[in-house]
Amino acid sequence: MNVLLIGSGGREHALAWKLAASPVLTKLYAAPGNPGMEGDAECVALDVSDHAAVVAFCREKAIDLVVVGPEAPLVAGLADALNEAGIRVFGPSAAAARLEGSKSFTKELCDRQAIPTAAYGRFENALAARDYVREQGAPIVIKADGLAAGKGVTVAMTEDEAIAAIDDCFDGSFGEAGASVVVEEFLEGEEASFFCLCDGRTALPFGTAQDHKRVGDGDTGPNTGGMGAYSPAPVLDDETLARTMAEIIEPTLKGMAEMGAPFTGVLYAGLMLTKDGPKLIEYNVRFGDPECQVLMMRLKEDLLLLINAAVDGQLGHVSARWRDEAALTVVLAAKGYPASPEKGTVIGGLDVASADEGVEIFHAGTALKEGALVANGGRVLNVTALGKSVKEAQEKAYRAVDLIDWPEGFCRRDIGWRAVEREG
Repeated sequence: MNVLLIGSGGREHALAWKLAASPVLTKLYAAPGNPGMEGDAECVALDVSDHAAVVAFCREKAIDLVVVGPEAPLVAGLADALNEAGIRVFGPSAAAARLEGSKSFTKELCDRQAIPTAAYGRFENALAARDYVREQGAPIVIKADGLAAGKGVTVAMTEDEAIAAIDDCFDGSFGEAGASVVVEEFLEGEEASFFCLCDGRTALPFGTAQDHKRVGDGDTGPNTGGMGAYSPAPVLDDETLARTMAEIIEPTLKGMAEMGAPFTGVLYAGLMLTKDGPKLIEYNVRFGDPECQVLMMRLKEDLLLLINAAVDGQLGHVSARWRDEAALTVVLAAKGYPASPEKGTVIGGLDVASADEGVEIFHAGTALKEGALVANGGRVLNVTALGKSVKEAQEKAYRAVDLIDWPEGFCRRDIGWRAVEREG
């Protein structure tokens, strides 16, 4: 099979690494890809926002399947354009991608399907949102309604902080994403991530993870796109997963099909495990980043065969098996992230750092400049390791981190701390 992978981050590098291992694969292209992916895929300079250009490329290269990594092309309707051209694609339609593209859409679906989630209000002006915050009190959660690259959420511990977050949204800090705001009840509990592959009717459970959103050790500082993750999530036991499937995932698939927008692709449920059971925080319509990296390390199956089953409506006939080992990834970010990361600094030592068995380094924001590997984003590298326990995976990952020569980079030093504590 000839496959085109859309995207350029650490998630896509992990997907490319796993897809490249499939005996079914003939040729893998990545658009635009990144320097780390070049060992697994041919990177092509393709404007993925130009749907006609993507379709033309697929026809020219006889592409059998397109795998869309990030959310923005899905919300923009890339899967629709490919489907209309008769090109098989793994990823939801624009109508189904509203599960991530509009937080208020998902909240309304939860209302209709009686899916457990936080109480909320949706507002199109700051005054009404501020009044709601004053009525409800703090702590409270402020979310830009649209896509904001993981940065449009504020968990406000005071009313003043909540009002400042509302003003940021309506003042244009998140562009169109902040044109309306969802204000949510603050849920108490532990967060975890649950993934399913979906074919429009069937959801195949596809692993669990926990990530670390805040930039600093001890879960301090501003929210980011994710500073590290580990899998599996020990807090998601069999009983909790069964409730999540019955109370959250299955009603979602049913509701989407009933409105004429069946969901095909990856459904990523961000969960809060409350005293009353799992509640939905939000949906994403693609693999998490950096959760994808730890899932790909643990997956025993041929990813390409599973994706084909999802696209062809055959998920009921396949299963996903996982390694017993834990996987953990540490994000190396450029100094200044998440506000103003420094770009162009030189990175060395990756060959030495990745030499240990069970260690993979996925590129998230790199470029080549005059033959040198340089930082080209906020989150730059994902140093990922397998271990018999989360603690062992953590130790291997940080050993590798310490072998990388990049003084301008930084990372959290406590990724996986909850799971390590549980292991004793």
